[in-house]
Amino acid sequence: MIIPTIIEQFDWSKIGANILSKAIEVILISILFYLLNIFGQKLINRTTEHYLNKENTSNNRISTIHSLLKNALFYTLLIFYIYTILTVFGVPVGTLIASAGIASLAIGLGAQGFVNDIVTGFFILVEQQFEVGDLVTISDINGTVTAMGLRTTQVRSSDGTLHYIPNRNISIVANFSRGHRQQIINLRVKSDTNITELEKVLQTVNEQLYQTTDELLALPELLGVNVQPNGNLVYQIKINPKQGSEIAMQRLLISNYLPELKKVGITLPTNTLNLQG
Repeated sequence: MIIPTIIEQFDWSKIGANILSKAIEVILISILFYLLNIFGQKLINRTTEHYLNKENTSNNRISTIHSLLKNALFYTLLIFYIYTILTVFGVPVGTLIASAGIASLAIGLGAQGFVNDIVTGFFILVEQQFEVGDLVTISDINGTVTAMGLRTTQVRSSDGTLHYIPNRNISIVANFSRGHRQQIINLRVKSDTNITELEKVLQTVNEQLYQTTDELLALPELLGVNVQPNGNLVYQIKINPKQGSEIAMQRLLISNYLPELKKVGITLPTNTLNLQG
């Protein structure tokens, strides 16, 4: 029989020993890179914790740097791990890369997007365009930045959807967490409203809340009566809440305005409120 004869020609003991040797090498290399990853992760954690304890260091910025460093460590170790494993099995990686020709060109073109992701992510970090925890709008996606990697940025919208945005697609960023946004409350009023009495009530409420809450950076400012394009009269109040408390402060002020105005006999038309950022 031909097949048994061919099989008998193989030195199965040598083949088995070779397979066992390669398997042991792969296991040892895997353990080594696993330990390197653990050591690197701990080093990154300690380094970021050290900088976190320094004054004037943003927690969000530390989280961003921490995320990018862990991504960089992962991809670096992964590349060296794959290279080492291929070398163990006798694959001439260096020769293949040097003589790939058209394949190298194809890989280069395919990797162009990957490189663009990394470069864009680097400049986002350096320029501090946004950090983990910031409220942003990127490519018509509104939400909070939950993670930044070498290739992608993760943004979670208000409905819980997690968006993965390639860094190379990030061109225009609206960051709502930088500085404090002024808010305008448009309180609709009737044409016969006693504006002087109205302002007294609003000012009293503003002063009381400004003294009792830390979420207002300045005393709310009475801007006066304005006419909207639809002809409605509105009384405008400008507020300066802390970042993240805009809606809460608007609701707090409005809920205090209405009963106090009612006490002095000032009635407002229906659909009385319009909030602007």
